[in-house]
Amino acid sequence: MSEALFNIVRTNDRVVPTATLHVEVIADFVCPFCFLGKRRLDKALEAVEGPSDVSWYPFQLNPEIPAEGQPFDEYLGQRFGGAANVEPILEQLAAEGRADGVRFAWDKIRHVPNTLPAHQLVQHAAGLGKDAVALADDLMSAFFEEGRNIGERDVLVDIARRHGMRGRETRRALDNDLLRQSVVAREAQVRSSGLNSAPGFLINRRLLVVGAQPTDNLVNAFDRAMFGEGADSIVSPALH
Repeated sequence: MSEALFNIVRTNDRVVPTATLHVEVIADFVCPFCFLGKRRLDKALEAVEGPSDVSWYPFQLNPEIPAEGQPFDEYLGQRFGGAANVEPILEQLAAEGRADGVRFAWDKIRHVPNTLPAHQLVQHAAGLGKDAVALADDLMSAFFEEGRNIGERDVLVDIARRHGMRGRETRRALDNDLLRQSVVAREAQVRSSGLNSAPGFLINRRLLVVGAQPTDNLVNAFDRAMFGEGADSIVSPALH
């Protein structure tokens, strides 16, 4: 584990009892592998049935994207280079999604947002004691399954309201420059660790799993993190 990632572990103010499984999810809301990885994480946590705690670390898949976002077709063309390259990838993702309960609706997506405001919202929710990871899941579902533009303030306010946050307070959080700077700093800390793709799952501050791993792999990683020896390691390469 790199020094920077070790510092992420050390500076986290949570104290995790030995018997508790704690997972820090490092992910973005417009990353399909992150959505798959999050749903597989849910299944893995259900499989182990013990006490667990999940938190969220921000990671922007496209930090250079304009503040107003970008048309989906244009984004795909720049990232993958034309429909002939894109279609097989989307079909494969749709098939994998169906197996994990994710209904990718590529035909509904019109716009790829800058996700910094969405990360601000999740960090704000965590500060209020809300279930920030459930909120993050809803943001991914809104984007990938409903085609909603989660870069739009009204959309974020609507989703936040479902999690018990008032509209006025949510708008203030989205305007809060200190909160924005905090999110940027946390992401920079992750990137300085050498992690340059998502998702990542930091388990019990001992072991980092990279990529949308199958559920069984995550369960095995849980066992290693809680009971194995020499667990400060990357257990798998990035899958994408």
